[in-house]
Amino acid sequence: MNEPTYRCRMGNVLPLRLLSVAIAMITLAGCGSLRLAPSETIKQNAWLHQRTAEAAAEVAVTEETSPQLQVLTKLSEVQSRALTAYCGLPDEVPPAETNEQILAEANWQLAQGALVDSAARPGPWDVVDTLLEIGIGIAALAGGIYGTRIARFLRDARAKSQALREIVAGNERFKQQNADQVASFKAAQSNQSAETRQLVAGLKG
Repeated sequence: MNEPTYRCRMGNVLPLRLLSVAIAMITLAGCGSLRLAPSETIKQNAWLHQRTAEAAAEVAVTEETSPQLQVLTKLSEVQSRALTAYCGLPDEVPPAETNEQILAEANWQLAQGALVDSAARPGPWDVVDTLLEIGIGIAALAGGIYGTRIARFLRDARAKSQALREIVAGNERFKQQNADQVASFKAAQSNQSAETRQLVAGLKG
């Protein structure tokens, strides 16, 4: 008598858990504060910032600057360690043994590149792909008939998302390469529903 009851309860618990996961994924999809993982440029810049802060603290002491400047540069050195720890070490460490190497033009360019990368946000495609990958992984861990069905559904959704992405990208390339046919192209798409046009516009953005 106990075994059927146990199976029934497990059958009810698993969908509820997966539903909770789905709600969490939807919430994340609407979050505007998502950021990309630190790029190699950002990691190199963070490590270089630590070296710059260390060098500045050393120079402040060597040149016997004001006590306040020495304390400020020392604090900057300590703060920079947190940035390096947060971003992680780069695969390739820039040359920064001497002050001349630290102040090299390449490092100024690296700082500008890191500034651009740090302001980047994941696009709609990146968010969708990430959420689908997470969903597939969770469904695989859940196992059972529900996990298998959901994983299959999400894989199919990922394939369709990739196909739509390629179609939109192809359409944009066509319009760029055939400027004289843009009006005809738009006319051919004029019978699309408002929902479809809104979806495609969002995907292009």
